[in-house]
Amino acid sequence: MNISVINTQGKEVSKLELDALVFDGKVRSSLMHQAVVTYLSNQRMGLANTKTRGEVSGGGKKPWRQKGTGRARVGSTRSPLWRKGGITFGPKPHSFRKDLPSRMKILALQSALNSKVNDKEMIVLDGLKIGSPKTKELFEIVKKLKVGDLRTRIVVGSLDKNLKLSCRNLPLVDVDTAASLNTYDALDCKKLILTKDALELVEARVKKWLK
Repeated sequence: MNISVINTQGKEVSKLELDALVFDGKVRSSLMHQAVVTYLSNQRMGLANTKTRGEVSGGGKKPWRQKGTGRARVGSTRSPLWRKGGITFGPKPHSFRKDLPSRMKILALQSALNSKVNDKEMIVLDGLKIGSPKTKELFEIVKKLKVGDLRTRIVVGSLDKNLKLSCRNLPLVDVDTAASLNTYDALDCKKLILTKDALELVEARVKKWLK
């Protein structure tokens, strides 16, 4: 399978043959779902915390005597039935961590890349260099690539400071490296832009687990 390689002016400069072992056209939807759920679960801090009746301050004194008042018996004003009382079965800090085998993660990433190619949502750049940390310079490049109004992820071989600073004020543009690209990031954009060197590194990452 061939894909066009374009420059930062939006013009085609060459054709590139994608690695047939990596870009085989197969999209494993269930595997991608597992990878995305695992990724999002692992981002959760699990810090939500509520107090039980034993942790709420106060309530040490019995409100009224046990018998003879005609009212229901109560031992504490911090009962979950009372206002300002404790919470029954409320959330407590805990880990949401899930584990997924490395091979499954890579196969899910492969499926995400195939999905982008099949949907014509992947762009290959011959290179990307930002002379100075200016948002305007990167915005002009994005506009010439005709993705200015689309959620875009740019994947490079190595992230330089100028590029990282230039994208901070572009709410629809994210920058990632080939080494850290995952299934969620690949899918969480309308256009996935990879430089040639980044594409080679991603292909090498995937092929390592396919052999």
